Amino acid sequence: MKILLAMFGVLICTSCVPPAPTPGPSAQSAPAAAASQSRQGTGAFDYYLLNLSWAPEFCHSKPDSPECSGHFGFIVHGLWPQYRNGGYPESCSQAPGLSNPSQMLDIMPDLHLIQHEWMVHGTCSGLAAADYFALIRKAFTSVKIPSDFVDTQRQFSISPADLKGEFERGNPAITDAGMAVSCGGGAYLVAVEICLTKDGKPTQCGGSIRDCNAPAIRVPRIQ
Repeated sequence: MKILLAMFGVLICTSCVPPAPTPGPSAQSAPAAAASQSRQGTGAFDYYLLNLSWAPEFCHSKPDSPECSGHFGFIVHGLWPQYRNGGYPESCSQAPGLSNPSQMLDIMPDLHLIQHEWMVHGTCSGLAAADYFALIRKAFTSVKIPSDFVDTQRQFSISPADLKGEFERGNPAITDAGMAVSCGGGAYLVAVEICLTKDGKPTQCGGSIRDCNAPAIRVPRIQ
């Protein structure tokens, strides 16, 4: 009987010992993921998409957001690396952002937005944070905003084609193929997107960039 109990104890012990650990998916894929991340972070993309968000439309549904207290018109939502054949890299590293992000608040009036844009898009630019945000400022200031969109105190409607025409008249280097108009529900203006080379010059957009197809879009006034 004692022998049987001893053997039974051995069996119980043996069944309770966990099997030797095997590498999980994260351990197995880490080197490949790190290599991919490293390649993405070197600036391996084709062009930038400068997204100029129309703040009054955003603020209609989110009036308590930081960018809704400064009477803004167009602000920079982001400068996004893009692939010519569609798609884009994102979240390429954990590189530190700006040491003083408040220096960007005049054109990107939300500290959370500044950090978010750096982590998701800026880390894929191949640039240090200071150089990436300097390029954002250069890109923004190089675009002449049409007078109808500067401190406008009335809501008005305009076709996407006419809106693009106004931008193109003030910015001869920007063409129809180098920009897009984005609209949301109810055909309200959401953003104007301009495609730029890696050094900030206007260029043709890739095939995945699409215009708003509404016949006319509403432009909420600046408040």
